[in-house]
Amino acid sequence: MKRLLSAFLLVACCVANAQQLASPDQNLELKFGLSPKGEPTYELSYKKKAVIKTSKLGLELKGAPSFLDGFQIDKSEKSSFDETWRPILGEQKNIRNHYNELLVTLSQKAVNGRYIRIRFRLFNDGLGFRYEFPEQKHLNHFVIKEEKTQFALAGDHKAFWLPGDYDTQEYSTVTSNLSEVRGKMKDAVTPNASQTTFSPTGLQTPLMMKSKDGLYINIHEASLINYSCMSLNLDDKNMILESWLTPDAIGDKGYLQAATQSPWRTIVVSDKAADILTSRLILNLNEPTKYKDVSWIKPVKYVGVWWEMITGKSTWAYNDLESVQLGVTDYSKTKPNGKHAANTAHVKEYIDFASKHGFDAVLVEGWNEGWEDWFGKSKDYVFDFVTPYPDFDVQELHRYAASKNVKMMMHHETSGSVRNYERHMDKAYQFMVDNGYNSVKSGYVGDILPRGEFHYSQWMIDHYLYAITKAAEYKIMVNAHEAVRPTGLSRTYPNLIGNEAARGTEYESFGGNNADHTTILPFTRLMGGPMDYTPGIFQTKISAYNPENNSFVHTTLAKQLALYVTMYSPLQMAADLPETYNKFLDAFQFIKDVAVDWDDTYVIEAEPGDYITMARKAKGKNEWFVGGISDENPRTANVTFDYLPKGKTYTATIYADGKDASYDKNPQSYAIRTIKVTSKTKLQQPIAPGGGFAISIK
Repeated sequence: MKRLLSAFLLVACCVANAQQLASPDQNLELKFGLSPKGEPTYELSYKKKAVIKTSKLGLELKGAPSFLDGFQIDKSEKSSFDETWRPILGEQKNIRNHYNELLVTLSQKAVNGRYIRIRFRLFNDGLGFRYEFPEQKHLNHFVIKEEKTQFALAGDHKAFWLPGDYDTQEYSTVTSNLSEVRGKMKDAVTPNASQTTFSPTGLQTPLMMKSKDGLYINIHEASLINYSCMSLNLDDKNMILESWLTPDAIGDKGYLQAATQSPWRTIVVSDKAADILTSRLILNLNEPTKYKDVSWIKPVKYVGVWWEMITGKSTWAYNDLESVQLGVTDYSKTKPNGKHAANTAHVKEYIDFASKHGFDAVLVEGWNEGWEDWFGKSKDYVFDFVTPYPDFDVQELHRYAASKNVKMMMHHETSGSVRNYERHMDKAYQFMVDNGYNSVKSGYVGDILPRGEFHYSQWMIDHYLYAITKAAEYKIMVNAHEAVRPTGLSRTYPNLIGNEAARGTEYESFGGNNADHTTILPFTRLMGGPMDYTPGIFQTKISAYNPENNSFVHTTLAKQLALYVTMYSPLQMAADLPETYNKFLDAFQFIKDVAVDWDDTYVIEAEPGDYITMARKAKGKNEWFVGGISDENPRTANVTFDYLPKGKTYTATIYADGKDASYDKNPQSYAIRTIKVTSKTKLQQPIAPGGGFAISIK
């Protein structure tokens, strides 16, 4: 009888604590409650299908009682919100921010009534939730030992994953069931300039998954500010993912002071892959822009002195010295190596090309002293970001570029020496302003200095935001490479115009990206913000530039064009060399024409790892652009045009794979044709292995 009564009381307790919340369209349902131990838990379902089974919430603290159990619900509040806002730059002109919210206040009587809040926002496309730590008598400064947020999955899902790492995202995506992660991890961890894996089942976010019953699920975070970057650790026996924060040099995972909050933990879900690509949930969970004046933030299409160094045709370094010291080495007395690309005459050739074809800017890497002796040396004082090599005339190039109506794009490679960069930052940004640079590509190659810090620790997260906000003081846009993966901060700080944070085109010269690589990135890396992928490579055999490099680009030429549509960025590079583009001016026309800022986006068809066909409307223009890409398998894309205004006829120029094209045997085979289309037109477009197509509609 006592057992029966205890069971009844247990059920009654759980039911009494249960809180439910539905999305505005009623398809998603959240359940929140406390376990008998006072542990916060949640569940999530989509159209009655389980997305997240009962999962625990909380944080473990260092040297203090943890936020894991012993809670009671003091208060729960529900509300709704619905607004439409306009991004400064984006994939669509207007974004709807519509959610139902549950805010739960939890207290711990055993810890002097200390309390926290957990805020849930349920959108039609998914869930966001975060921990909030109000200012209170018994909670001031505290140290996170580990965040213990769980995502208990409903099955052994197909996953598109990267090894969990504190220092890099530059791995090839592995496609496998979650149960296979442990067995595939060793081969997945390939060499990088800086890497620190943490677990045989550790995974990075955004993590894209597909369940056996057809649900597409994406787990990531939003608004990563003053907190450590989250990875996930997989319990592969129970299919539970648990948050795993990046530590600092002594192993602590976060230093917080109330009042504060964690980033949002995000779960985007749908039964249609296309809905994942059009979700704006992560952006919506970020704050509106912090800037009053945004008139200086513009989309940028650029060329640059870069790919020729990546391929080995040219060098960043001015000479072949093995040891240099900034402010001590007199470069004017050293012998140039004859391959230094960042010289005045050569850069003028790029400026001429940019001016002729209507590009906004020219990036130049390797312009400043110090490149001979920086990589892997753990040197704190490497670059000063203002001292050019003897063959790079800053003032003359400023004058020449301005006369051609072209901007120069600065390059700041920090070599991971973050203290040194911050030491020089004001002077470097002022130097940019004085010499006509309004955007900067920053880099963080190598291990971080101070020694022992990781690329994704709280200390570095604070640095990346400091660099962005400091740049804004000088009206400079930032494109950060080797920085943390984006979490939608481009809404709040729109001068964050681009990021790398994944394997970009440069890896095509380092052995190649898999043919399915760019069919996955929009479902993973691009969930948090735009990527500077640097597409547009027409000479796909690297040996044409450097006979010692036998790598090749794992796409067709036509697919390179399509990437300007499928890989969103308001910062797009035509990455190949001008002399190569001059050989393919008919295909190059698409790069000249394609927009980089959009009024709307339509996903025509998509399946992660297999194919994407997408259409976008140019910002403020009656023009549309379509991009279709595939993996290593040939296929036929079914292209519709129902997004076009009804009753009007348009001219569509199609840049397609040739009949004999393939990424590995005949990548430069392409065909261009023109047809008339209306909103009722349906097109079946063949795609070669590793291929694609691009359409310009006017």
